[in-house]
Amino acid sequence: MNLSRLESLIGPEKIEQIKKLNILIIGLGGVGGYALESLVRCGIERFTIVDGDTIKPSNINRQIIATSKNNNKYKTKEWKKRIKLINPNCKVNIINTMINEDNIEVLFGEKYDYIIDCCDTSKVKVLLVKLCYEKGIKLVSSMGMANKMDATKIQISTLDKTEMDPLARKIRSELRRESKDLMRNTIVVYSIEKAIHNNMLGSTSFVPSVAGLFITNYIINNENKKA
Repeated sequence: MNLSRLESLIGPEKIEQIKKLNILIIGLGGVGGYALESLVRCGIERFTIVDGDTIKPSNINRQIIATSKNNNKYKTKEWKKRIKLINPNCKVNIINTMINEDNIEVLFGEKYDYIIDCCDTSKVKVLLVKLCYEKGIKLVSSMGMANKMDATKIQISTLDKTEMDPLARKIRSELRRESKDLMRNTIVVYSIEKAIHNNMLGSTSFVPSVAGLFITNYIINNENKKA
């Protein structure tokens, strides 16, 4: 995979460092898909991708993997094919299931440099914060991006500093019973925009995608800052 344009910015040593990262992504929807796509194009060569869902017509407006040709196919399998087309050197492990409180340990069969949480379940998000802290894994978690129209309101910070995001508020409430260190050690992407409430979860092509790119921006720049 030709990474000469990125190498011109960060140098060959950082390129090799980034290639060796091992990343797990939970949830391959609007946010997770764009994070995955951009991380692959940055040269990372080890991924575990987790999602038990199939592609639906309603995914096309915001999920980069969804087309008119792959309806009802598993997102994980379609993503593995796409990743290999971009970079044949990538090693891609699939966990083709929906993660819940009972099976979450299936995620920790190997050591990861980063876990990216783009799932929709608050209980799973809370457990991931706790488990990643215990295991010393860097967690980047996406908060709610549905019912939002303004991508300029997206921010990235630690969980303890979030505001205006109901999902982040709920997770903070759960974790206050534990330790503030859990929140200080969790990076989150969230929006300070007030949600638009109607009779269904609305979504755009640009708000989830920008949130996914924020995640990649954090990971690549975090690696670039390391000595």
